[in-house]
Amino acid sequence: MLKKLGGFLVIVLLGLIIWAVCNMESLSKKYVYPVGYSDLVETASVETGIDKYLIYAVIRTESNFNAEAESEVGARGLMQLMEDAFDWVKFRMEDERDVCYDDMYDPGYNIEYGSFLLKLLYEEYGDERTALAAYHSGRGSVNGWLEDKNYSSDGRTLDRIPSDTTEHYVKKVMTAYEGYTNLYSN
Repeated sequence: MLKKLGGFLVIVLLGLIIWAVCNMESLSKKYVYPVGYSDLVETASVETGIDKYLIYAVIRTESNFNAEAESEVGARGLMQLMEDAFDWVKFRMEDERDVCYDDMYDPGYNIEYGSFLLKLLYEEYGDERTALAAYHSGRGSVNGWLEDKNYSSDGRTLDRIPSDTTEHYVKKVMTAYEGYTNLYSN
């Protein structure tokens, strides 16, 4: 009886493994690289020209799609905007709507503002890695790093990111971006 039960468990386990391998792409899409808020991300991508998969990668890295997320330093929402970044983006958007920092928990506003911030940073630096470093550490830090030949050979892009946390953040977003692109752009 025990032998039969053991044999049955092995067959069930093998069946589960085969099922998981056959459904790996589907499981990866749903659990590892989700595409929540797709209508909002699609709209923001079209309006800003930022690749939707980069927006998804930032959301996944910043909040793991939790619209109520708040960091220990006070960044809010899906794309984790700080209040000074929100104010700067609102000014640059020339947004006269009655949108305030508390609205950054709203997925629509958060994705709109976060994507616009990515656009502004990409326009300023012309490089995804440098723009992402500025998204994480702020323009002031990145501009200082760009002035230092130890970190930037051309003064426009970062060859090396001196902050370990920012370097880790950029790598994490770029890995997720690659994952989204590989899974969904077929």
